Amino acid sequence: KGFRDAINSVFPNTIVQLCIVHMVRNSLKYVSYKNLKEVAADLKQIYTASNENMANLALEEFAKKWDSKYPVISDIWRRNWSGIVPFFAFPKEIRKVIYTTNTIESVNRQIRKIIKNKGVFPDDKSITKIVYLALKNAAKKWTMPIKEWSLALNQFEILCGDFKYELLENDF
Repeated sequence: KGFRDAINSVFPNTIVQLCIVHMVRNSLKYVSYKNLKEVAADLKQIYTASNENMANLALEEFAKKWDSKYPVISDIWRRNWSGIVPFFAFPKEIRKVIYTTNTIESVNRQIRKIIKNKGVFPDDKSITKIVYLALKNAAKKWTMPIKEWSLALNQFEILCGDFKYELLENDF
């Protein structure tokens, strides 16, 4: 909740989405090895549902099946539901791209590493330059295309009208 509040205080119209991959990983740490694949498959029914209502039904089915063994899992999903469901507002093509925050976390980790090593900056311009260079350097390592990214871009264009994504296609 603190993260969501911090983001919304600066960017009030931002949709804050929890990382589904982290939700699943967090859930599976409570599961015995014997049930791991089956529980993971049942969780997948929740986050791959066609809409929020279907996801809620899938969560209820999950709870009926697994709460006797692992009640903490459905509890975790219910407590975090408001952070899980925002991405159901997007078309499936976009959801496939945004269900995990691993890419963003990787970029943030690289920026933190550079800032931590430098320590003090004389002014805002110097930190802007170093973050720019860190991003430019990180972009060189991005050799694999994002799976189904072109479908997501088309959906963003449909949703946002004059969607500007030149930075996504060109060098900084």
